[in-house]
Amino acid sequence: MTFKDYQAADRRLVLLKGLEASVQYRANAFLLRSFADSVGHVVSADTIETDLAWLAEQALLSVVSSGSVTVATLTTRGLDVATGRATVPGVKRPEPGA
Repeated sequence: MTFKDYQAADRRLVLLKGLEASVQYRANAFLLRSFADSVGHVVSADTIETDLAWLAEQALLSVVSSGSVTVATLTTRGLDVATGRATVPGVKRPEPGA
């Protein structure tokens, strides 16, 4: 696994954790990007959109776009991955107590 792969897996977990902490498990891509920035994942808006699409393909969240706004909603499976109850290759498993 490359460093880039580790970064992507960690960033995807960060996005799921951000949604876990959001009201109704829902947030827009801009807010999720700001959250990712705050924990050291300073990436482009395109990277966040790509990660959200990948997570949606894994059935970990759903994505709805309206104009230039993308809104992601955590699924039950995504919540299980965010909390460590389930694992998905390509998403980092949370550390104990995190």
